[in-house]
Amino acid sequence: MGIQFREPYLLLLLIPWAGFVVWAWRSRLSWSSLRRRWAVGLRALLLLLLIAALAGMQWFESLQQRAVVYVADRSYSMPADSKTYDAWLQASAAAKAKDDRVGVVTAGGNAIVERSLTADGLGKLAFNGQVNREFTNLAQGLGLAAGLLPQDASPRLVLMSDGQENTGDLLREARLLKDKGIPVDVLPIPAAVRRDVAIESLKLPQKLYQAEKYTLEVQLKSTYAGTGELRVYEDNREISSQTVTVERGDNRFALQSLAREPGFHRYRAEIYFPNDEQAANNADYAFSRVSGPPKVLVVEGTPGSSTNVEAVLKSGLIGCDTIPPEMLPREMADYTGYDSIVLNNVPATRISGPQMDMIEKAVKDHGVGLIMTGGEDSFGMGGYFKTPIERALPVSMELEGKREIPSLGLILVIDRSGSMSGDKIELAKEAAMRTVELMREKDTVGVVAFDSSPWWVVEPQKLTDKKKVTGLIQGIQPDGGTEIYTAVEEAYQRLLKVDAQRKHIILLTDGQSATNQSYEQLAGSMVQNKMTLSSVAVGEGADVQLLEKLAKLAKGRFYYTNDQTTLPAIFSREAVMMARTYIVDKPFVPALGQPGDWGELFRQGVPKINAYVATTPKQAAEVALTSPEPDPLLARWQYGSGRAVAWTSDVTGKWSKDWVEWNAFSSVFSHILKWTFPQFQAAPFELTSRLGGSEVTLGLKSGSPDPTGEIRVSVTDEALQTENVQVTPTAPGEYEAKMSVAKPGVYLAKIDVPGNKDQAGGSVTAGFVLPYSPEYRLTPGDGAAKLKQLAELTGGRLLSLEHPEAVFQGKIQPKRTVRDLTLPLLMLAVLVWLADIAVRRLSVPWARLSAAAAAYVRGRRGPAAPAADNQAAAAAMERLRRRTREAGASRRGVQAGSASLLARGQDAAGRELPRTDAAASAPRAGGGTPAAAGDGGDRAGTAAKPQAPQPQAAPAPGQPAETGEQARMDRLLAAKNRRKR
Repeated sequence: MGIQFREPYLLLLLIPWAGFVVWAWRSRLSWSSLRRRWAVGLRALLLLLLIAALAGMQWFESLQQRAVVYVADRSYSMPADSKTYDAWLQASAAAKAKDDRVGVVTAGGNAIVERSLTADGLGKLAFNGQVNREFTNLAQGLGLAAGLLPQDASPRLVLMSDGQENTGDLLREARLLKDKGIPVDVLPIPAAVRRDVAIESLKLPQKLYQAEKYTLEVQLKSTYAGTGELRVYEDNREISSQTVTVERGDNRFALQSLAREPGFHRYRAEIYFPNDEQAANNADYAFSRVSGPPKVLVVEGTPGSSTNVEAVLKSGLIGCDTIPPEMLPREMADYTGYDSIVLNNVPATRISGPQMDMIEKAVKDHGVGLIMTGGEDSFGMGGYFKTPIERALPVSMELEGKREIPSLGLILVIDRSGSMSGDKIELAKEAAMRTVELMREKDTVGVVAFDSSPWWVVEPQKLTDKKKVTGLIQGIQPDGGTEIYTAVEEAYQRLLKVDAQRKHIILLTDGQSATNQSYEQLAGSMVQNKMTLSSVAVGEGADVQLLEKLAKLAKGRFYYTNDQTTLPAIFSREAVMMARTYIVDKPFVPALGQPGDWGELFRQGVPKINAYVATTPKQAAEVALTSPEPDPLLARWQYGSGRAVAWTSDVTGKWSKDWVEWNAFSSVFSHILKWTFPQFQAAPFELTSRLGGSEVTLGLKSGSPDPTGEIRVSVTDEALQTENVQVTPTAPGEYEAKMSVAKPGVYLAKIDVPGNKDQAGGSVTAGFVLPYSPEYRLTPGDGAAKLKQLAELTGGRLLSLEHPEAVFQGKIQPKRTVRDLTLPLLMLAVLVWLADIAVRRLSVPWARLSAAAAAYVRGRRGPAAPAADNQAAAAAMERLRRRTREAGASRRGVQAGSASLLARGQDAAGRELPRTDAAASAPRAGGGTPAAAGDGGDRAGTAAKPQAPQPQAAPAPGQPAETGEQARMDRLLAAKNRRKR
């Protein structure tokens, strides 16, 4: 440790500082010696502190300790059994010195801190952090680890990896670490050698015409020679299967096929080799759009109920696929292959939450059309309240300011046993809260949760505060067993006391009751008191037989689902079913509202309608046909890039017999369907994608003049998360967009192209696929060489599994810790400056204070002073008396001489003095002398009258003779103190 200066040349100021100190000490100040010493000393100290602060005075200390951060690669390319490497890491940390510190960072596609720097070692280390193992970004891991290293220790990083990075730039990060003086030791971990065949790429034209022949190219890479099977699928339909033989290295195969169905198609290639040890890289994907007639997906709730719709499509030369809701696609790309989707009287309870999200995304982002037709299981009666599909439709399921609906008393009985943990209980709570949102202030709601016993979450009450009720529902937590009967009986007893026109109970459970009570008697009591009960069985563990029987006895409905995402729709449907006024069952002739360009379709009039489902039009919707209520019968609107239509009557003829028999029905409904088709122009762009690690580069190329506006690209992943990507021009007619992907999957890109003077704008949908993690790709195996280069570049070492202690061996580079003293010096200088002002400006009796302090100290020592102190005080007093007597005698001699000279009229040099009349006539009796001007006389210069010397008073009887002498001494001391002040 020691002292150093940041600006040492400023220490030359000490030369004038020394001169100032000498000058100040020799100067004759009118102060006492003690005060003068304090003043000069404080001023000198003040200047010395300022000079030290200007020179940047610093305190430093050399430390002999290490700070080591381990960077562990945890990507999928690392060996699955990592116990050996974990043991090496702990054994290495155990070899450190007492003051050395260690930390751990794990790296994959991202990097996280597993263990902050500590001197306690790495005992019981567990890798609990969540890293993206789909990629390897070693540069990010090293950068994060370098940020953990302190300034007061010798730094070092230790990288444990196979070196197979696929994102980031490891060597660029190495150059930055070299500049910072941080060496990196590497522990190369050899990649596992496998017998592996991988699909490297699948290529085909991105744009095809119907009936066009095309070539599909598959590239394989293998680590061995073998024979296997190659299969190719269009969407989920197999179009080719053949046996192929591969050699070690790259292999290419070309297949011929025919574009049959129009639309946007996904192609998949798969391989099957008997000796393949890794299946993760055995598939790849590609996309292509086949131009041809439009195609519609018809989803029907009742088999055979879409005959009229199919006939309309056939007459318009429009292709269609008719499926039940359970057959809806589960991947986003499959929806974009259709021009429009028709939901024909489909209840929301048969469509899962993710499928609803995909339909809504297909309409909003990719321009797919949507039509919902009415029926007893559609719109509000189907449970679509607050669903993604309701967001896409031009009508709302909630009746706002409508006809009087009977008051409802509803109690929700929700299983909260331990088996309901996770998504089940969360979706059950969402279902309950959505049901509460459907109800009105005059309705009564209660929520009872049960495990082994019932517990009232919400006591039956009027729904005056929905926010409070939903907040209470949100607090339900799973725990305990399952006892159904007591919970249902408790709900029944409380519902008896509720004043409502309709009373209903909804029971939800995923288990079986612990007891077997008389449910028949309980259900009978419900029916007798005009109550109904519907039951919902979730999963295969539920007592389906009991719940179905209970719902039947209580005149309710039974639901069974293996998909808990349908629970909110089930609850919503049940709440709506209790208000039958949603269905308006009386004939009327629709009236024209805002038909727009559809006005020509109804110019000759329209047939009557017998019934429909009541809804509320949204603010931006166009209502073409209305009922007398008025409710929307036919409404439309633009939703994002797509268009949606709501027809609230049916298409089977049950409610709309005159319509389906109308001779213009086919042309009218065909026109409505075509209005929903994507409004894309023939986009002049071709899209290509190039994957590099976790970054995808999208290339856009145009053969027409550049558009005048901004090109927008949005990419949707399999989780339906949409990201807008910035597009930059790279050449005339060519553009580029880059984005990062976090995981493998199918990505759909939508490109919005603005128009120009020569061509109208449009949109195009394309796709790209990251089929599997790049961790599973067959790489050249240059990871070890890259790690060696990293160590050489940063001055690190190559470590081995046999010697973990080598990390803390070798020469340590001392680190100097420096602390700047400028601020403390300036603060001390301020205090010294204040003390200097006090000494120079304040008249303080320093001697008296010193004497008082000394007396105080003597008083603290005891009541009796030591004999030596008394003798010293007596000796000092005697010396003072002697000097006083000598001074008095000398003063009397001077006064006598002066008086004699004045009497002769001379000064001390013998010269004659001018005499005044007053002086000449002044009596000199008694040996008095004239007083000097200003010495107690007149300040105008006149001499004072001489006074006769006062006779010294005789001491009082019994008083010592020294009393007069003592009085003179006291006066002399007082005069001396006055002069000091």
